[in-house]
Amino acid sequence: MDKVELVYFDLTEGATGTIRLLEKYNINEFYNLAAQSFVDVSFDQPSHTNEINYIGVIKQLEAIRSVDKNIRFYQASSSEMYGKVMEIPQKETTPFYPRSPYAVSKLSAHWIVCNYRESHKLHASSGILFNHESPLRGEEFVTRKITDSLAQIKCRKLDTLRLGNLEALRDWGYAADYVKGMWMMLQQEKPDYYVLATGKTCSVREFCEKAASLLGYHLTWKGSKDQEIGIDTKTGKTIIKVDPKFYRPAEVDILCGDSSKAREVLGWSHTTDLDKLVEIMVEADIKRAEKT
Repeated sequence: MDKVELVYFDLTEGATGTIRLLEKYNINEFYNLAAQSFVDVSFDQPSHTNEINYIGVIKQLEAIRSVDKNIRFYQASSSEMYGKVMEIPQKETTPFYPRSPYAVSKLSAHWIVCNYRESHKLHASSGILFNHESPLRGEEFVTRKITDSLAQIKCRKLDTLRLGNLEALRDWGYAADYVKGMWMMLQQEKPDYYVLATGKTCSVREFCEKAASLLGYHLTWKGSKDQEIGIDTKTGKTIIKVDPKFYRPAEVDILCGDSSKAREVLGWSHTTDLDKLVEIMVEADIKRAEKT
């Protein structure tokens, strides 16, 4: 941390704020990972989500264009842009069909980055990253909610884990692999956009089962869709309950990425499989739960 300086910054401030940062710190590479990133919240706050995720990106690009067009810019695009998928797996040429205000805002930002790259010759690249997780993931995201809650249940600090759609399929990878891919994009001579993904899917239900197994639980499922429960077969205790309030207004059923382009051009590949990722997250959360 002695090499990292934290600076307060508000994306809604305007291009002038970004210009001051660029001039003060003589930046060579600019990674925009900031966003209103909660899909569910975006349905309730669509304007705010757009202001941060789309307009904020325009302000950053304008600042770079004004200060130094040689600054290399990375934009965090999202697999959520594919939404109601047009093909499986999804790649760079797959048509987008966003299913939430969050996804729409990310798609708008994705295309404005393309426009600045082509119109103003900025070295601006986008990574269409499929779900990338780690122990640092916020507890609002389903993977971390699962590992954290199950750890709390194991330590008798929580009764049950409540979830929405157990059948949603996602392509989950380890964040450390994906951050390396971001950096690799900005080392290329020509800017472009790339899908980063594992190419494998897992349902929310399966993720729960993997995490629970590591904590000594074996789940069996009972009940109808909206009232389904996950029960530990050893103790008969209800560990998981489906709660319809966690359903999205418009669901994204499956996301599965094809990262062939990233492998061929960047030499990128994921190194951590899903089982190891779940293990890393569960171990970190059980340690946290035992300390608190």
